[in-house]
Amino acid sequence: MSTTTAVAPLTTRNANAPVAAAHHAAQAAGVSVSVLDAGGHLLAFRRDDGAVLISGETSTRKAYTALQLNAPTADLVEAVQPGGLFHTLPTALDRPLLFIAGGVPVHRDGRLIGAIGVGGGAPEQDHGLASAAVEAFA
Repeated sequence: MSTTTAVAPLTTRNANAPVAAAHHAAQAAGVSVSVLDAGGHLLAFRRDDGAVLISGETSTRKAYTALQLNAPTADLVEAVQPGGLFHTLPTALDRPLLFIAGGVPVHRDGRLIGAIGVGGGAPEQDHGLASAAVEAFA
């Protein structure tokens, strides 16, 4: 008999709440928000009017990086610097990682269920918006 408890996955239905929360918090700051499920698949995306085109790609890569390493990208910036633990990791994989603040993993009942990435603002701003979006799941 199994004693593991099932954890509800992140779905497209509940992925829209953090996108809306990040957009509201941004107050038209010109950012993009990406939500990935536990498998790294894009569930929700929003690009604000005025956001630079690359922000869509950076938001998705930040989310993917946070998901793969189960850590906010803001906490990983130093690890990819010369001499850091992950110095060669950004170029070691087929799918590129992005070690800039703005990606945050999403947990439910202590389990990783996805990640949110915000791109287009200053790194600290993106991290704050992503963190606010994660709170929309609570």
